[in-house]
Amino acid sequence: MNYYERALELKEEIIANRRYFHINAEVGLHMPKAQAYVMEKLTEYGLKPQICGHGVTAVLGKGGKTLLLRADMDALPMPEESGEPFACPTGTEAHTCGHDFHAAMLLTAAKMLKENEAALNGTIKFMFQPAEETFEGSKDMIAAGLLENPPVDAALAFHVTAGQMPIGIYMYNNKDTMMFSVDGFKITIHGKGSHGAYPQNAVDPIHIGTHIYLALQALIARESNPNDACVLTIGQFCAGTAANIIPDTAVLQGTIRTNKPKARELLVRRMKEVSEKVAEVYGGTVEIEMISEVPPLICDPKLTNQFIEYIKEMNIPGMTEHSGVSSSASEDFAVIAEKIPATFMYLSAGYMDERGAYGAHNPKVRFNEEVCPIGAACYAQCAEKWVNSGLWG
Repeated sequence: MNYYERALELKEEIIANRRYFHINAEVGLHMPKAQAYVMEKLTEYGLKPQICGHGVTAVLGKGGKTLLLRADMDALPMPEESGEPFACPTGTEAHTCGHDFHAAMLLTAAKMLKENEAALNGTIKFMFQPAEETFEGSKDMIAAGLLENPPVDAALAFHVTAGQMPIGIYMYNNKDTMMFSVDGFKITIHGKGSHGAYPQNAVDPIHIGTHIYLALQALIARESNPNDACVLTIGQFCAGTAANIIPDTAVLQGTIRTNKPKARELLVRRMKEVSEKVAEVYGGTVEIEMISEVPPLICDPKLTNQFIEYIKEMNIPGMTEHSGVSSSASEDFAVIAEKIPATFMYLSAGYMDERGAYGAHNPKVRFNEEVCPIGAACYAQCAEKWVNSGLWG
């Protein structure tokens, strides 16, 4: 089957599916509308979907190698200001990262692969994932047995990008880290409250928090290897309810991001040690909660090169490649890539005019639906070619 030609025939259907997810945007793990819609569509396409954790999975083909195709489908907790006629009306959820595209493209890939199932010499497993934005979805589905029955040998995911760039660029990294780790943390500082007129009776958690903040910045300046890329950000500092009262507690929340596993281990460990010791110096204590724990996204070079060749074979007009992409943002597909060989690629879905003035996670962002058949074809082409190849085991 020529998957690109077939995807062009199904273009309006892909767009309709995309717009359903878009207007019915949901966030987090619990996504009842998206879950039900995916189950309905996969059943309509002849598959037998199953609930997996808070997501949906399905399998087609049999025997041979097993490739996992992943699409996240969650939105962000923010208003939408795109001006699209199908904008989410709630004012509290919006598909500003493009996950609606991923779900729609993978649905059509499943349909095409089911149509061509007789030509498959292996197994394809589909992963429709919630809660990528909160870094919970992959772990949730893995815990529910996603990578077993049958065991998965490799995985592939695509992610659309916005902004002012031509449609049809696919971007990858087949040599180094593609996206950084993310370890989100919450430090609750416990002191002793007092009236502001009598600070000698207090253990001031705000004072402790300022010293913890400054000490954490020194981890980047003095303990991180300059050859590694490391970022430590404190995005929240909350304490107190009145100008003349020293509170009992203060809270710092932040993230650590790195491009190397060893740098990640060092910074997370030292963040905890420094916070505890600084609090101890000033008479307080800390409680540290890890909110997210996602490794760097490092794609398998051999697998990535195989998928690049499969994409090139389709000869999609205007499609070009860009290698060596690396970003300090994070992606919970890295949890899968840490366990099995995996590849993650970007597909450009931007506009070269005023519609492309905004990037992802902006309430005004708009994505180009011309990417829909491209993404669906890439999923299907890579899946069939890989399970039918004699490569990788």
